Parts: sequence; C-alpha cells; structure tokens
Amino acid sequence: MARKKQKVSTEHVLFDVLYDDGSRSSNRRVPASELEGPDGDDAARHVIEAQDREIAAMSGRPRGEIKSVKRSPIR
Repeated sequence: MARKKQKVSTEHVLFDVLYDDGSRSSNRRVPASELEGPDGDDAARHVIEAQDREIAAMSGRPRGEIKSVKRSPIR
C-alpha cells in the first residue's frame, strides 16, 4: 500500500531567525493570517519580536536583537 504524503499546514509559516549575537532559532511559527497584509514576510519580524518579548518576560532573560528573518525551507 502506498504511503500518503503529509499535508503541509497552511495555518502557520515557519521562519529561521538569526540574532546579532550569532545565535539562531529555527522553525519559529508565525500565523499565516499575519502575513497577508501589505508587509508580507516583513510582518513576521514584528510577530517574532513580540514572541521574544513574551518569552523574555516569562524567563527573565531578554533575547538579543534580530539580525535577519527568512522562511524555513519546506521539507
């Protein structure tokens, strides 16, 4: 019996984030609805920055500045 291909979720888009200190965060989820505006993928940076602020507030350790954001390759 043939295996079915996995469906790609269209609810979230995955991004790789590179920080100024050289650290990297892979496969950060951004809701696809946030990317539909005129900013496109630039809006992902704002969403990820907001996520980082929430994480920093909970952990007590701030995250560095974001150097670049790009879409993760589709697997």
